[in-house]
Formats: sequence, C-alpha cells, structure tokens
Amino acid sequence: MPLPFLTADLDDVALPHDDHDRWRRPYRPGPWRVATGAVLLLIASFMLLATMIIAFAGAWAGAAVCMAAALSVVGATARMLRAGVWVSRAGLRRVAFFGTRSVAWSQVAELRTVQQPVRWLGLPRTVQGQALTVHTRDGSRLPVLLTDHSADFLSRAEAFERAADTLEAWAEEYRAVPAGR
Repeated sequence: MPLPFLTADLDDVALPHDDHDRWRRPYRPGPWRVATGAVLLLIASFMLLATMIIAFAGAWAGAAVCMAAALSVVGATARMLRAGVWVSRAGLRRVAFFGTRSVAWSQVAELRTVQQPVRWLGLPRTVQGQALTVHTRDGSRLPVLLTDHSADFLSRAEAFERAADTLEAWAEEYRAVPAGR
C-alpha cells in the first residue's frame, strides 16, 4: 500500500491552504528527511519504553535522565523535519537546524539557480550540483536556500526544479508588492 503523504511523490498536489499570509513550505519534504525522522522517532519510542521500565524499577533519577534524552531526540527530530525554505506574502524564511533567518520580499534583489559545489545530504563532502541562491538589495548573500543534493531533493531533479521555479515565482509576485497589500 503506497503512502504518498510520507514521501514527496505527489509534488504537484496543491498545498492544504491557499492563505498567502501563512508561512508554508512550497515543496514537500524529501524521502531522506522523512526516513531519517521516522528512524529517530522509532529510537525515541524505545527510549520512552526504557524510561517506563526504569521508572517501574524504582530508579527515578535514571528514568528522568532517559526521559530527558528521549524528549531531546523528539525535539531534534521535529526541528529537522521543519528545516527548509518557507514563504509567505511577508517574505522568505530559511529555517535551519540551529537558526532561522527571514528576509522581506522587498529586500530580495535576485533569486537564481547556479551550478556550484554543494554539500551532499548536509555532510561535509561536496559534489557539483545546483543551488538556489538569494542576493539581498544591500549586497549580502544569504546561505544557499536549496540544493539538488539535499535531503529533500537527492535523486529528484524534477522536484528541485519545480521548487526553485515556485520560489522564483513567489519572488517575482511579491518583490514589488508591499507586505500589507
């Protein structure tokens, strides 16, 4: 039984809401990101089971440590699944594991896809690939928004192109329009 909501097989399906004022990711999380999240949540469930066993044994300090570790795995997984590029009428938001940076559309000078060395699945190893970069009006460059070798787009070139085109379309639509519209 296929479970399309767990993978990015249905990239052409409209997002569940059309409210352009809400922050939303204009693409689905990729299979690498979803699989990693599923494995981490499975590990966290075993950690919670161990917490219960330790608590029934009466070792409350050990149970507290195990509970804290399990909750930190769940929190890290949620943050990892939330990472990516988000858009709204207000601007562009790049959510990373340790930080978030938002830029108003009026500050975006250019969004374009370039060929450059990119990180493979976020690891230190780099390979030649495509990256979506953004330049701001004050001349600064943000970190790369999307790459075709990330956890969302590895081995899915069409999905990367579709996501890059969608982000460029959002930029064209809202760059000249004030946020309050």
